[in-house]
Amino acid sequence: MHRSHTAGELNASHIGQTVTLSGWVANRRDHGGLIFIDLRDRYGITQTVYDPQENEGAWKVADTFRSEYVVKLTGTVRARPEGQTNDKLSTGEIEVIITHAEVLSKSEVPPFEISEHTGANEDIRLKYRYLDLRRKSVFDKIAFRAEMNKYTRDWFTTNGFLEVQTPIFTVSSPEGARDYLIPSRLHHGKFYALPQAPQQYKQLLMVGGVDKYFQIAPCFRDEDPRADRHSCEFYQIDCEMSFVEQEDVFAVAEPFAKSLIKDITDKKIVNMNADGTFRRLTHKEAVDTYGSDKPDIRFDMHFEDFTAEFADSGFSLFANTVKDGGIVKAMKLEGKTLSRSEIDSLTEVAKANGAGGLAYIIYEADGPKSPILKFFTGNELASLEAKLAPQVGDMIFFGAGDYKTTCKVLGQVRLACRDRFSLVDSTELAFCWVTDFPMYEQKDDGSYDFEHNPFSMPHGGATAFDGNPDPLSIYGCQYDLACNGYEILSGSIRNHNIEALVKAFNIVGKGEEEVKEKFGAMYSAFQYGVPPHGGFAFGFDRLLMILRDETNIREIYAFPKSGKAEDAMMNAPAYVDEEQLRELHIKVRETNK
Repeated sequence: MHRSHTAGELNASHIGQTVTLSGWVANRRDHGGLIFIDLRDRYGITQTVYDPQENEGAWKVADTFRSEYVVKLTGTVRARPEGQTNDKLSTGEIEVIITHAEVLSKSEVPPFEISEHTGANEDIRLKYRYLDLRRKSVFDKIAFRAEMNKYTRDWFTTNGFLEVQTPIFTVSSPEGARDYLIPSRLHHGKFYALPQAPQQYKQLLMVGGVDKYFQIAPCFRDEDPRADRHSCEFYQIDCEMSFVEQEDVFAVAEPFAKSLIKDITDKKIVNMNADGTFRRLTHKEAVDTYGSDKPDIRFDMHFEDFTAEFADSGFSLFANTVKDGGIVKAMKLEGKTLSRSEIDSLTEVAKANGAGGLAYIIYEADGPKSPILKFFTGNELASLEAKLAPQVGDMIFFGAGDYKTTCKVLGQVRLACRDRFSLVDSTELAFCWVTDFPMYEQKDDGSYDFEHNPFSMPHGGATAFDGNPDPLSIYGCQYDLACNGYEILSGSIRNHNIEALVKAFNIVGKGEEEVKEKFGAMYSAFQYGVPPHGGFAFGFDRLLMILRDETNIREIYAFPKSGKAEDAMMNAPAYVDEEQLRELHIKVRETNK
């Protein structure tokens, strides 16, 4: 037997018992001939004591212990001396006087300190991730992920959903990102693709009569990493239902999110509707009001439109913007009077997002102050005060230009204010549904592409395509759920009408034959009786990141990829030998660097 108890289990009730513990040497202290070893495992830390007067053999073995040695210890539990208890440890009332010590495995000197105070950078931590996992803060995230996995499976199963694993090797499909392709050895010149999402399979499950499906699905996208998007792979809570409309879908997603947060976190959901439901904004309202389709509604700083009020302004930037078809918007920062350097810093944020500068007004005790104030009429100032109600100590920031740039600029300045001036409480979560996304976006060359999920039903169904409408006027039964400024869910009511589906793809330049070729299984299946259906996918990893107060999604994986999309520990991606390439009928072409 390697252990009778874990290193986090012993307490005063075990005093007098003989126990065996196994784990890692976390810390060593020598005091007047006594050796103290803190033994660590995933459950906690136990202080062990070696006294040459009690057992010289055990003391001699302990004298060879070094950091991260794996050891097996047997001894008797006793109370710590008065004044030496440690309230920060679950085992802090006791210690174990060791009578037998054994080294199970030696360790080289670790490349970084295995403690919560390590100064190691991310590259080193990821290269030696198996060591990093020994740190409690890292392990706790992995344990929380397991708890969230179990909770999700239990919740959906209890609510009548059937868990189905869909294939990993599939066919390339346009989901908005690059596929990872896998060459086939048996079928020369052909490739599998790793699924960007189980989209087609879950819709085919609906055709097959599996009316309530879910899985915690692995997804693979060849996208550049960022703080809230992991390289290569991620997981989503995938859900699909038959015979549902949008409200039915919301009636599943909302209770799940509320239950999850209530039962496994200490977070508080704020800024809900009076009836306890999540707030809702259309896509246009979200961008108009917050400059984002994933707004953080924990704080206000909403935008007001002043295009009409400043159409004839003495401030030429505003007047010329309106004359050229642009807009003027403004927002209020409450209770903050910024220094010159702080204003300059926010101006740089505005410039980085396409603005020429950042106009502002400061409301001081003796009245408003601003370099542009001399150009404003009394009516223009009155309109600001009517819509934004500024008080002494507040500031107003302006955005002017084309619609898209102005909303983006003010949206980014708003978030910069949030982060720099502590406008939110990290213990709070604010959810917001964003609905009615545009079906299409226009590219620089004038052609159209899908703005969101290509399999979504447009508002109006098949009639949305009647009369050769402007594609930008077509809106989908599409919805996202935003939380604290992140998109954590995306979904839609699906386009189950094959005629409408073909018309939807026609607009992006794909004819019926191409739809048959690319989506042959769905095209065929929809000929055999398909129920109305819809669903969603929660970004499991991103939601977990928010719940754990992490700012980088890599921190919530056991073995994450680096910011360069590499696995430094396993040295992936890696070159393969020529024999493997020949077997797959592949030749690597040299490129100029």
